[in-house]
Amino acid sequence: MTREPAGFDPTPSQTVGPFYGYALPFPGGGEIAPAGHPASITMHGYVYDGHGAPVPDALVEFWQAAPDGSRAGGAGSWRRDPASGGFLGRDGIGFTGFGRVATGADGHWSVRTLPPPPAAPYLAVCLFARGLSRHLFTRAYVEGLGGEGELKRLAGERGETMLARRESREGAGEDSGAWSREALFRFDIHLQGEKETVFLDFG
Repeated sequence: MTREPAGFDPTPSQTVGPFYGYALPFPGGGEIAPAGHPASITMHGYVYDGHGAPVPDALVEFWQAAPDGSRAGGAGSWRRDPASGGFLGRDGIGFTGFGRVATGADGHWSVRTLPPPPAAPYLAVCLFARGLSRHLFTRAYVEGLGGEGELKRLAGERGETMLARRESREGAGEDSGAWSREALFRFDIHLQGEKETVFLDFG
């Protein structure tokens, strides 16, 4: 029988968390490229747990190089109204190179961006979710930009789990232009199981 040390109070109960959906997402977080840009593409997907069930409260961040290869990004994500201090959102003009979105009730997320350069043909992805003691890193390689060889070197056959595959939009044929606004790519993230996404260790 163990005895509690004298002079110590019981440890207080803890709130279940963390709650990534509070404060971290911001309006327009998935608008990495400005609306109406003729070369914009859409990348979307789902986050699944080890049983194949959608994760409704994950947070996904993206970083990427601009089409010209620059990595500086651009301002515009956290503009404030100088009078009220309220959030104004992105400026709707510049390419920021950064996005942050929360998954919906069905585990779905989407971002609008510009195609990365062939020298770095991917979006760097960081995932936060319940049950994870640390965030996870992976990459979403854009199909058709020549990154398949690098995927093979990184993870062999499992490298395909890091490939964002081209999809056709309803009413838009495959001949609509390689990087037109009709370009749609699917990238699902599986936390565990047979389809588990390859996660990268930068430690």
